[in-house]
Amino acid sequence: MGREPSVAVYESRSREWMDRRTRQYGDRLERFVARVTRDPGGGAAGPGPAGGDPGDDPARGDGPGSTSTGDSFTRRAGPSPPSSRRQPPPAGIGDSDTRRAGPVADLGCGPGWHVDGLPQPVLALDASRAMLAEVGAGAGGIAPLRVAGDLRALPLRDRCLRGAWASRSYIHLARAQVPLALADLHRALMPGAAVELHLFAGDAEWDERADDDFPGRRFSRWPEDWLRDVLVGAGFGVEGIENRKNVLLVAATRLHTLADTVAPGMRLLVCGLNPSIYAADVGVGFARGSNRFWRAARATGLVSRDRDPRHALVAHRIGMTDLVKRPTRQAAELTAAEYTEGLARLERLVERLEPGVVCFVGLAGWRAAVDRRAAPGIQDRRIGGRPAYLMPSTSGLNARTSLVELTDHLRAAAHAATGAPPAHSPARGAE
Repeated sequence: MGREPSVAVYESRSREWMDRRTRQYGDRLERFVARVTRDPGGGAAGPGPAGGDPGDDPARGDGPGSTSTGDSFTRRAGPSPPSSRRQPPPAGIGDSDTRRAGPVADLGCGPGWHVDGLPQPVLALDASRAMLAEVGAGAGGIAPLRVAGDLRALPLRDRCLRGAWASRSYIHLARAQVPLALADLHRALMPGAAVELHLFAGDAEWDERADDDFPGRRFSRWPEDWLRDVLVGAGFGVEGIENRKNVLLVAATRLHTLADTVAPGMRLLVCGLNPSIYAADVGVGFARGSNRFWRAARATGLVSRDRDPRHALVAHRIGMTDLVKRPTRQAAELTAAEYTEGLARLERLVERLEPGVVCFVGLAGWRAAVDRRAAPGIQDRRIGGRPAYLMPSTSGLNARTSLVELTDHLRAAAHAATGAPPAHSPARGAE
């Protein structure tokens, strides 16, 4: 959250805030720990020293913002590496020994009220260094690794966390920022990792509360159904949402799938059919070298980095999602119910975020969910009130459609957002 208003309040009034607040949600913490420590979701380690040796002792943190054990868990400051450099997790990533080695994160930890109840090793992250300075020892007297970091871009390695607890921390992000922040959390978690999130119920983008005794802080508030859609889009399975005094207490699991990279103001939202197993492994859609999506997108100037969906969104306003979130080896494994449910979620996503146009990559998904006789190009059926463009698959298996034709289709889709015709119309290729 950087030096945003809420962080500034915590920096300047941390001691006063601690004197007037206390630990909450002990029952939820116990349930979360049970989920983390049971197989297969997080190995068998409970509170106290981890059963496996991660190669670095989390007690070696040197204070707020310390990343002295960062070679294991954190990544260096500076630009994030392009997603194309990501590799599938090493063999055994799902084994309980490997999971025991990964830390459990307290994200937006504040003064560390929940740290001593979390399974070791613990990573305590907060944007306020004043708060981090107050974090004490965890279970067994072991100090957590303390990291100064931003929830919107976690300074953590891919798939390093075996669980994440975030109690009333994402409330300080604007709603528009939360989908991408959750996508980054998905990136940092191991598949199957348990997650507990506490956000405010209501309907507000990001504003101050008139009754706040620490004025200057800003909060987002969520309708429950909207928050559930965002979590599903970010690649989480929602196990339950409890509304407790207008706080939405979410129990979720990090699924083996792709997370949406979406935000308001997108000029183009690219929608794939569903992730391949390989794409879910590496965390990038259209990831195989034989897939021509990224080459075509770069040729049109829509993106400037290869296989980097986060950069595509932040730098170029090109978002990415999937009609169905479940990864499969073949599209034939998908069911009619999944198409119907996925289209309904996509409609709601588009209504809320209002991209310039939705571009469906691959004819099969649109034909299965909407129109079996559809041809490439602008469709009569709109999605969430926005134009829909249908183009052939970019897979290398679709040899009938050339790279030039795919590039023309992407260019035409981008022009559809403005209503201006492209320089020349693409061929109506087959899939």
